[in-house]
Amino acid sequence: MKKNAGTLKLSLAQYRELEAFSQFASDLDADTKKQLERGKRMVEVLKQDIYSPVSFEKQVAIIFAGSNGYLDSIPPTEVHVFEHDLFSALDREEKILTTIRETKDFSDETKASLKSFIDNFQTMFVSQKQLKK
Repeated sequence: MKKNAGTLKLSLAQYRELEAFSQFASDLDADTKKQLERGKRMVEVLKQDIYSPVSFEKQVAIIFAGSNGYLDSIPPTEVHVFEHDLFSALDREEKILTTIRETKDFSDETKASLKSFIDNFQTMFVSQKQLKK
């Protein structure tokens, strides 16, 4: 988890600072807007429903997805839907979660597997949402 979420605390602190600053700024550059949008999604990721704990390996997966920009195209109100669907898909593809759980390590090989899985999942999720519109 430390390998995956190492900069999460710093990123969230920067988000909070930018959020406060942006209330007084009328014109923000593209990078600042992007960082604010990613911060909104990461805050949503960190929210857990009451009496619904999320396993360690699933936390690693969703934090990886959020910090690597996979949630950037998802509206903040849809982050929990994405998260739930991702967890369901990962449950069907047990190898990735099992590797993270058993080794308690997030190796480059595991990252590559998870990245590939989330790439495919995100494409499917976005296209499915567009079909519903």
